[in-house]
Amino acid sequence: MRIARELFDEMVAHARAEAPKECCGMIASRDGEAVSLHRARNVADDPVKLYVIDGKEQYDIQQAIEEAGLDLGVIYHSHPATEPAPSPTDIRLAFYPDSLYVIVGFVEDGEPDVRAWRIVDGQVSRAELEVVP
Repeated sequence: MRIARELFDEMVAHARAEAPKECCGMIASRDGEAVSLHRARNVADDPVKLYVIDGKEQYDIQQAIEEAGLDLGVIYHSHPATEPAPSPTDIRLAFYPDSLYVIVGFVEDGEPDVRAWRIVDGQVSRAELEVVP
């Protein structure tokens, strides 16, 4: 997945703004290129430890992406105090095998560590997220 620096920076800014809670959102894409970022509200009972996107909000975002003729390319969230690797809960709730799962972490000195993952049937593998000017 290729993502413009502007969208990448917006995702990182969203993660910083929500800390210490986890942020969450979706990125629409076309032909492997990120096109637009859609922030979502984390409505989890414990938003410091996990993320949940409100069902109606998720539906509305996905409808907007589909109506624009785009794909759901990325589902992102943050791990403000831990490594940006999928947790067992992240893996269990990964229902979109065609989308990348991107996690923004801030463990070392507050600098973002952003990693992309493909999660299919409980199997996790690293994926490429290429940031372009």
